[in-house]
Amino acid sequence: MQPQIRETPEKARERQAAAVGDARAADEPQSTWRDWAQVLGIAAVVGVFLSFVGALDTDELPMLTRLIYWVPLTMGGTVLGRATGLLVAKIPQARVNLWVFGAILAVVMAAPATLVVWGYTSLIVGTWLPVQNLPALFGSVLVMCCAMTALMLVVNQPGRVTHAPPAGAPAPMVRFMERLPAKLKGAVIYAVSAEDHYLRLHTSKGSDLILMRLSDAIAELDGLEGAQTHRSWWVAREAVESARRDGDKMMLTLKGGAEAPVSRPNVKPLRDASWY
Repeated sequence: MQPQIRETPEKARERQAAAVGDARAADEPQSTWRDWAQVLGIAAVVGVFLSFVGALDTDELPMLTRLIYWVPLTMGGTVLGRATGLLVAKIPQARVNLWVFGAILAVVMAAPATLVVWGYTSLIVGTWLPVQNLPALFGSVLVMCCAMTALMLVVNQPGRVTHAPPAGAPAPMVRFMERLPAKLKGAVIYAVSAEDHYLRLHTSKGSDLILMRLSDAIAELDGLEGAQTHRSWWVAREAVESARRDGDKMMLTLKGGAEAPVSRPNVKPLRDASWY
């Protein structure tokens, strides 16, 4: 079993203070601009795709007209979704689950989005669409809102989290400990990172490779407090010594000297959980 690692309050404050100096102040504005660039870029790609397939009977329009129609609509819908999300976040029931939030968001934004699509479509075709077409248009827009919301939730989904038992509870059986090579038996696991089809184990006794998928390893690491900081990294919380910026990337410095990257969707959740 992996021993519990504890810090004194003084040491914890020193570690967090060092991380804050390097990370927290710089994170907010940069993450905001990068987040907007990412979601608008995804929306533009979706708009191009819808243009090429001629979605919702737009296949009869010239390709340039389709691009002028779909790309601004998908990007504008993303902006509308972000604004609507701020309102939906104030609904207590919407905060129960990420997918519940997404479902409520899609339904709430479908009404104003329908009016936007109705007006923009009328502009593109050069004549006002009949008002009686709005109910059918609402159904189509609702489907698009659900699809776009689901896509954005998947893209921005934080990594999986593993948990240690509550204080005073019996030490859990961490199945992954049985997979440690002989030379690492009894070691404290600092991190697990993916390298092709292998996993590199970063421990208090050094590192080694095993053949396994990261998703399967994270399932077996439950019982240790940690998180998937990046698509290719799981990190034990108590292994983090500091955090720093490397250009536009966030990096965690771990015990043993390894550095683990933090992907953009994980920056805020880990900060809110006082990882740095």
